[in-house]
Amino acid sequence: VQLVESGGGLVQAGDSLRLSCTASTDSTHPFIAYAMGWFRQAPGKGREFVAASTWRGETLYGDSVKGRFTVSMDGDDNSVVLQMNTLEADDTAVYYCAADQVGPTISNREQGYDTWGQGTQVTVSS
Repeated sequence: VQLVESGGGLVQAGDSLRLSCTASTDSTHPFIAYAMGWFRQAPGKGREFVAASTWRGETLYGDSVKGRFTVSMDGDDNSVVLQMNTLEADDTAVYYCAADQVGPTISNREQGYDTWGQGTQVTVSS
């Protein structure tokens, strides 16, 4: 199973950006995610939780993005979207998609996720 991210890029402060992530699977490796979400890592810093959603629509957000970012998961095709509005320079980071196949609760910890994408760069110029 691979998580494939798309949508990163270079934008200006105040702009919006939409990240997408889809699980790439085959019939020999079934994949059903309980939750999918996003973490990010800025240069010289640890990985930070951004947002996550369960297949039922329960969501969780990091404090620094509340009110600006929206996460949504499609349980039918194991995909997750992160809509980022009013971007700030501090949002600059590599954004990683993550999936939790186990549950039963939504998590804001790296240990709560078992599958990771390769990351996509988001750069916000001030």
